[in-house]
Amino acid sequence: MALSQNNTGKSPLPALALGAMGVVFGDIGTSPLYTLKEVFGGHHLALTETNILGILSLVFWSLILVVSLKYVGIMMRADNKGEGGILALLTLAQKQAPLYSTARRVLMVLGFTGASLFFGDSLITPAISVLSAVEGLEVGAPVLHPFILPLALGVLLGLFFIQRRGTASIGRLFGPVMLAWFGVLGALGMLGILRNPQVLLAVNPLHALDFFLANGTASFLILGAVVLAITGAEALYADMGHFGRRPIQMVWFAYVLPALVLNYFGQGALLLAEPAAVRNPFYLLAPPWLLYPMIGLATAATVIASQAVISGAFSVTKQVIQMGYAPRLDIRHTSARESGQIYIPFVNWILMVGVILLVLGFQNSSNLAAAYGIAVTGTFAIDTVLVFIVLRMRWDLFLSATLLGMAAFLCIDLAFFAANAVKIPDGGWFPLAVASVVFLLLVTWKRGREIVLVRLRADGIPLEPFMSSLLTSPPTRVAGTAVFMTADLVNTPAALLHNLKHNKVLHERVVILNVQYADVPYVPAADRMDVRELGPSCYRVAVRYGFMDDIDVPRALAECPCGLGFDMMETTFFYSRENLIPTRGEGMAIWREHVFAALARSAASPMTYFRIPANRVIELGTQIEI
Repeated sequence: MALSQNNTGKSPLPALALGAMGVVFGDIGTSPLYTLKEVFGGHHLALTETNILGILSLVFWSLILVVSLKYVGIMMRADNKGEGGILALLTLAQKQAPLYSTARRVLMVLGFTGASLFFGDSLITPAISVLSAVEGLEVGAPVLHPFILPLALGVLLGLFFIQRRGTASIGRLFGPVMLAWFGVLGALGMLGILRNPQVLLAVNPLHALDFFLANGTASFLILGAVVLAITGAEALYADMGHFGRRPIQMVWFAYVLPALVLNYFGQGALLLAEPAAVRNPFYLLAPPWLLYPMIGLATAATVIASQAVISGAFSVTKQVIQMGYAPRLDIRHTSARESGQIYIPFVNWILMVGVILLVLGFQNSSNLAAAYGIAVTGTFAIDTVLVFIVLRMRWDLFLSATLLGMAAFLCIDLAFFAANAVKIPDGGWFPLAVASVVFLLLVTWKRGREIVLVRLRADGIPLEPFMSSLLTSPPTRVAGTAVFMTADLVNTPAALLHNLKHNKVLHERVVILNVQYADVPYVPAADRMDVRELGPSCYRVAVRYGFMDDIDVPRALAECPCGLGFDMMETTFFYSRENLIPTRGEGMAIWREHVFAALARSAASPMTYFRIPANRVIELGTQIEI
């Protein structure tokens, strides 16, 4: 689906722009399907000129301030070596805080709260988008209403089942389809505006003020529906690493933003002329003969938007794993050329079950709208805090300027969040519940691994003195290379001790291998490996990866200056599998220890994760009390 880092530097600007069109803007580009329908129909807002112009003004200035200014204008300048996204932003923000400080822990909580909220959003976006598109059927033929739910479920099931094949082939269609989608949005909106040009007055922010004065408290609650127009804004920043800042900015300002504004204003013009169109202003904006082609195009656009969210969930999961906050999962690469195209079966099936349950539980897009927004607006606020911390360092801003800018955007973000908070009893609880579970699993895994490492070090034998004494009078050395995987370079790997105890031999070449993860997206090849010789043909090797790098241990070893190179047929990998025993003590609460142990048991084999041939691996067990 997305271009790899290497490709972004070589692809021409038009190709990158078209790719960005198909990947980055799917979520925000399908918002016109349901935004005004929910604002007016969901809140039973009177279709007066003051209300329509006020809502259009709110939508317009939300697109300008939140998307154009904050995300496209400001946040894209806070990249982490070209990469965007909340975790890339988190690693930059943490550099402002001392190691092990309270501030660093607070930032970590904020960052992973935002990542957890993303998973809640990942469930709702496909459900509400596809349902909104298919609901157009009952606009032309109300008798088709019973078929909407089965058809939406069929589209979603098909989408999840094709994930294993990757998006390399269908991804080529994403850009042209979204190009047509935004073109049609703009054209239909223009036709609506021509019939009632007075809606253009909504660009004046005073109409938004008049709306608030006329509706009081109700106007604040309606912000919870207005925010639907800007869901997907965070994707512009998150996908920056795939396409670069310039293509995304160019496509947004030159094509996507005008198309969205025209369509929203066109729907507003329709509502001024025909209040009955409130039942579905998006589809009723189109001529009757264009209705069914529009349903087909809208369904294709929502599938693309859903695909972008699903792929984003795969990408965030991979980052979380490599940052040490989740167990290793089976990550499959679906393209030989594009490193960003991955498929994680566990995440795919969890998302599928969640989305299907959402569709069956909420039944229609209007009900789902009550659950949508709380996760997005929470992420908006977290992004604001993190980005201004980063920009204070990058732009050398004064503290007063940093706090002023942060406060200005936080006022907008928190207003949207508070308006959505009232929807928690009606469905907003769902993404919050998902985010809470995800966050709990992340911090439990991280804490559990810290406890395990402490236990290993407490019972371990220091590596360097041990190897020095071992090589003074070595056991029989046999042909071949032995690679002992370890999470701790300080102590001797348990697998090495077991091999010496039971087999009483030492291979002619021994490598103590540790895989490390840096807080940068990509580690340069020159910094990939740190090799230290411990004795004759014995090496300690640390291989470093960034949180977006592809991990391939055999490929890294092929470039290791440890003798004469690695022949996989003559290399054996030894790995010590930990059998975790929860015990009451100074670790975590006993229930969290059981959760951690369950996560560890469900983790993919490290050999699969590190791409080590299964027939070259020997696993040895060890018990650890946590």
